[in-house]
Amino acid sequence: MDTKLLQLLENDPTLTHAQLAAMIGTTEEQVAADIARYEKERIILGYKTIVDWDRTHREAVTALIEVKVTPQRGDGFDRIAQRIYQYDEVESVYLMSGSFDLTVIISGRTLKEVALFVGEKLAPLEDVTGTATHFILKKYKEKHLIFPVQETQEERFVLE
Repeated sequence: MDTKLLQLLENDPTLTHAQLAAMIGTTEEQVAADIARYEKERIILGYKTIVDWDRTHREAVTALIEVKVTPQRGDGFDRIAQRIYQYDEVESVYLMSGSFDLTVIISGRTLKEVALFVGEKLAPLEDVTGTATHFILKKYKEKHLIFPVQETQEERFVLE
């Protein structure tokens, strides 16, 4: 398995087969075959564009939710994690070590929409014993990509 190819694709999925072949010292045909195999074996699960929504007119709120759950005999945390990630609002779910069990990342249009998701859908789940919601105020870096600093525009008033 060529982990260099996978790393290059993870960092920039827009690279062409020719570019990838030149970077790892192989042929375009071999790159195409490897990528097809990785997709078939579900090593490559998909391709994702990262958008800086703060530079658009779209309103969005992202939250990281710490979730404490009761693990189930035979299933551990898998069953409750599967139940949680079925919701459209949920972007990611991670099993954690430490003082809570799952990290759930969700997005919504408003703080209220996120709060309603936690209060009406997540917290009432049978095996959920507690939640703590943290709102992401500003993104600096995601998936190795640095978000450029936005220059703030100062309003200038002319006084006569």
